[in-house]
Amino acid sequence: METGYSIIIADDHPLFRNALHQAVQLAVAGVQLHEVDSIDNLMRLLTEVTDVDLLLLDLKMPGASGFSGLAQLRNQYPGLPVVVVSASEEPAVVQQAMRFGAMGFIPKSAPMPTLVGALNSILAGDPWWPEGINLEEDAGDDLVERLASLTPQQYKVLTMLSEGKLNKQIAYELEVSEATVKAHVTAIFRKLGVQNRTQAVIALSQLDSGAL
Repeated sequence: METGYSIIIADDHPLFRNALHQAVQLAVAGVQLHEVDSIDNLMRLLTEVTDVDLLLLDLKMPGASGFSGLAQLRNQYPGLPVVVVSASEEPAVVQQAMRFGAMGFIPKSAPMPTLVGALNSILAGDPWWPEGINLEEDAGDDLVERLASLTPQQYKVLTMLSEGKLNKQIAYELEVSEATVKAHVTAIFRKLGVQNRTQAVIALSQLDSGAL
């Protein structure tokens, strides 16, 4: 196996981070590993580390639940190879990860040999998915694509709307004008095909719950 890979493990459970660490080292020689335990720390790391070959992402970490973290990554780093590693192994969750552009899905229940084999396949450029999962996409479900079309700043604004913040508060926290926030909100409504804040927040909540 080729050496010199740069891999990020993003998981807030130290024991599982350690298991992934071991699996990566068994799969790849001379790998440069980075570990983070929250979405904020992950985003900070991605501004500092370039040429990341693979991100192993837990769906549920501080700062993210459901697919919101994966959606945010797709917006800001569309070229970053992401593999979801999750304790939620339902077929719908696996299918949703694929719709959001993940190149694989590794269940946390997978034994070490399976983890190593999956990493070998993924680093060789082959997607890896659990057996027995129907990966055919639902062409009628386009909310995923609409959410993924938001820019990073629009996604931040939508997240703040879901927290009940007013335009004035959002403008202050993002250090922009209220007019800019209003423009973002208008764009968010248009892209999501909604009429108001409540509908936009419901769309985001569906993303967070994986209920799309």
